[in-house]
Amino acid sequence: MNILLITISLLGISYGLLLLWYALGWKQLPAFIPSTPVSGRTRVTVIIPARDEAANLPPLLAALQSQTYPADLLEVIVIDDFSTDDTAQVVNSFPASNIKLLRLSDHLDITQRLNSYKKKAIEMAIGQAGGQLIVTTDADCVMGPLWIETMVQFYETHRPKFIAAPVSFYEETNFFKILQSLDFMNMQGITGAVAQLRIGTMCNGANLAYEKEAFLEVGGFKGIDNIASGDDMLLMYKVYRKFPGSIGYLKHEAAIVRTLPVDTFPAFMQQRIRWSSKADKYDDKRLTWMLAIVYLWNAALLFMGIAALLFPFVWRWLLLSLLFKIITELCFMFPIARFFGKTKFLGWVIPGQLFHIPYIVVAGWLGKFGSYQWKGRRVN
Repeated sequence: MNILLITISLLGISYGLLLLWYALGWKQLPAFIPSTPVSGRTRVTVIIPARDEAANLPPLLAALQSQTYPADLLEVIVIDDFSTDDTAQVVNSFPASNIKLLRLSDHLDITQRLNSYKKKAIEMAIGQAGGQLIVTTDADCVMGPLWIETMVQFYETHRPKFIAAPVSFYEETNFFKILQSLDFMNMQGITGAVAQLRIGTMCNGANLAYEKEAFLEVGGFKGIDNIASGDDMLLMYKVYRKFPGSIGYLKHEAAIVRTLPVDTFPAFMQQRIRWSSKADKYDDKRLTWMLAIVYLWNAALLFMGIAALLFPFVWRWLLLSLLFKIITELCFMFPIARFFGKTKFLGWVIPGQLFHIPYIVVAGWLGKFGSYQWKGRRVN
């Protein structure tokens, strides 16, 4: 038992040091301060894969129509991925000349089996894109009017090949959605930290930009097109490997894209299983040991919780471990929550442990050994 407790203690210390390292990375990550207006030469194409998104598209298209970036330099391509609702009609009827619709059904037969329709949709859109800077987002997102302008200013200032930018949940109307928001905010903080510390490549497909030429030079999604997810991080690593030092993280409030948390627990688990399913697909092994520490520490806490029901003396160790976990997580999360305007939610970190620990363990396990539903399709 002593050996087991020592092992758990070492995992806790490793987890605490990892979070403190992340906190240092986020603190050192400079906020982008736009100093010059856009040049008027960068053409931008925003790509939005959409499957049964008729209800979500109107606010997104309205947000894109409200961008301060010149409309003649901005095109928006929505790719309809075999929708069964009015997705195509919503796009075609929207009153904006720079928004156009492509249909995956014009290029694929509905019976054709792919493991990643999203990658195929993005690849098809890039083939028809007129912009030199490709920006991707999801159909259930919204953003402020300075989003594209800020992205272009960052691009023209630093000339990165690939830009990761912040994503945040909004409309957290209940406890379950607040917990999702906190967990997602954690991942966003780590994304910025690893970019600054140069210890990994992380991003989210709801808010990315990359040069069209760079996408073509790395062969697009070739080599990763058999993986259902990964149109973001797996592509990012391909660009990093081809162009070291060319990855940028855009830390600016105007660049935040907001997306909705899911409504139900089953939908949440399907989402997180999908995300965790990519863990063993990363060529970027710098992330592997970090993910292992997080997973093993949470698994150890879950094991201690079960053991405490049988061995009362374990309760003291469990409570001390939980206290340590909460304190280190709050130290890491506070400056990130301030950036995203979510400090009011930090108190929920304490009761949220009862949700967070089991979900990390279960989703991580099923992501490796299970399957999941995504957009109505079963994915292995």
